[in-house]
Amino acid sequence: MELVRGLAGRSRWPEPDIRTAFLGHAAPSVGQVLSSLATGSASTCSASTCSAPVVVLPLLLTAAYHSEVDLPALLAEAGRTLPGLGVHYGDPLGPDPLLLRALDRRMAEAGAAAWPAAETSVVLAAAGSARPESNAVIAALARQWQAARGWRAVVPAYAAAAAPSPADAVATLRRAGARRVVVATYLLAPGFFADRIAASSLEAGAAAVSAALGAAPEVADLVLRRYAAALRRPAMAVTAGRAVARA
Repeated sequence: MELVRGLAGRSRWPEPDIRTAFLGHAAPSVGQVLSSLATGSASTCSASTCSAPVVVLPLLLTAAYHSEVDLPALLAEAGRTLPGLGVHYGDPLGPDPLLLRALDRRMAEAGAAAWPAAETSVVLAAAGSARPESNAVIAALARQWQAARGWRAVVPAYAAAAAPSPADAVATLRRAGARRVVVATYLLAPGFFADRIAASSLEAGAAAVSAALGAAPEVADLVLRRYAAALRRPAMAVTAGRAVARA
């Protein structure tokens, strides 16, 4: 998040107090971070509200179960121990044209910029979701990217929960006569899925696999944009068992 802080400073914003929280597999949890923020601003809190704004941003590339169900439920649960906490809830990062620019950056780093786009087929490898509408967003992004950049083909693929897998997509393109297939890793961070995408795709015949989006300037810019948009909305009044907009 150093890129976000630096960009905020260059844009003459007050330096944001950025905390990272996780839905699972790592600490701290969302509840723990909200509790620490409420405790830290206790002097500005009354029995009904806390004046210090808290913004929760789902760092996800599509709207899916986590952003629409998990996180709102956690915010509602926070109301049981943090009554009156005002939370501005932001949108997921994607889809957004800035993410295409971040993909372009990572593809160039992987060497794809040196090859003619019209002779290069791309597999857009996302995490995947059990929700068809979330996967449809990735498919639409693939079509948009192909039209904008002139790739020979851009095929969506998914590391889990949907088909085809990145390796299957690479193999299908190669069997169809693609001379060169590059895999664009459409994930925010390196880790298990990114490693699996890279290993299986290279084994299937991919010429290169780009890194996860990670700390790209475009991602930092998008985080700040989502933060600003969330602050312009009414805060949610998080009460026991539910979260509602507060004028």
